[in-house]
Amino acid sequence: MNIDVQTLRWYAAVAQQLHFARAAQSLGISRIRLSKTVVELEEQLGVDLFVPGASPTELTADGRDLLERALVEIAEDDHLSELADVAAAEPTTFTIGFAEGVTLSKWTRIWADRFPDVTLSVVATTPETQVAALRDGTVDVSFVRPPIDREGLNAIGLYQEVQVVVVPKDHAVAAFDSVTATDLADEHLLADPATVPEWAAVATELVDGTRPGLPPMNSVSETFEYVAAGLGVAIVPHSVARFNARKDLVYRPVTDIEQSQIALAWVAEREDDRIEEFIGIVRGRSTRSSRGPSDEAPVKKKKARPSKPARPVAKTKTNARRSGKRR
Repeated sequence: MNIDVQTLRWYAAVAQQLHFARAAQSLGISRIRLSKTVVELEEQLGVDLFVPGASPTELTADGRDLLERALVEIAEDDHLSELADVAAAEPTTFTIGFAEGVTLSKWTRIWADRFPDVTLSVVATTPETQVAALRDGTVDVSFVRPPIDREGLNAIGLYQEVQVVVVPKDHAVAAFDSVTATDLADEHLLADPATVPEWAAVATELVDGTRPGLPPMNSVSETFEYVAAGLGVAIVPHSVARFNARKDLVYRPVTDIEQSQIALAWVAEREDDRIEEFIGIVRGRSTRSSRGPSDEAPVKKKKARPSKPARPVAKTKTNARRSGKRR
């Protein structure tokens, strides 16, 4: 049927109400305009849609047939309009938060291949902002470094990475492939001791009460500036040290402290198919795989990979300047 939908809507209004004036009023147009449209429609089809001279208004057989077909096309048009409204209301951008050191390129590339119409946006987070960004809707999902406040959140453990100590390149630690927390006992840690309990358990400055206050540090780069100035050492995940690498600093694995974990987190109450799709991508699910539950999964243990093969470190001394075998 090669008739525009608006004309069909106008015709259906008259055909259902069998009254031109009331139909025109319900459509918000003049009676004359409606009558002219119906006449033009009859001329286009070459049939009478209303019985000529009938009072009250009466449909012909052709008119009844057209009304049935018109209602079908009107319903189809309404359905398409609803779908378009839903699509227009859906966000066209999916936002991912990420902790420093997390590389997103693999997952964003797969997303772009599967969902080219949904743009990915990325937001860098810090330990202080990673959960807040999820709760306030700044990001849809986020790669976080636990521990985090899990209330109202779902999280999937992804992998772990070794932690390293960052020191000036002329520091004694630079002579070793790896060290232990005991080897760093005499060092000043530029962080809250609670974040590295293995070091805190043996730290000389905590035992004798000589630990000085920490300088203001708002970023890893600022912390590394203090390290370069010889004011202390930093212990950070390997990827963070690599991301902030400097020629005047070196980093070595600390073999006996808890590794840093990376998890994917999102707000539990969020019902968004895009979150499920992204979880599937991160988990390695193919486009043909069926979706599984997105509950917390066991963390995959990832073997620590130091920058060079680790050698045994002699533990006869507690100070890293005198302990371990030189390379």
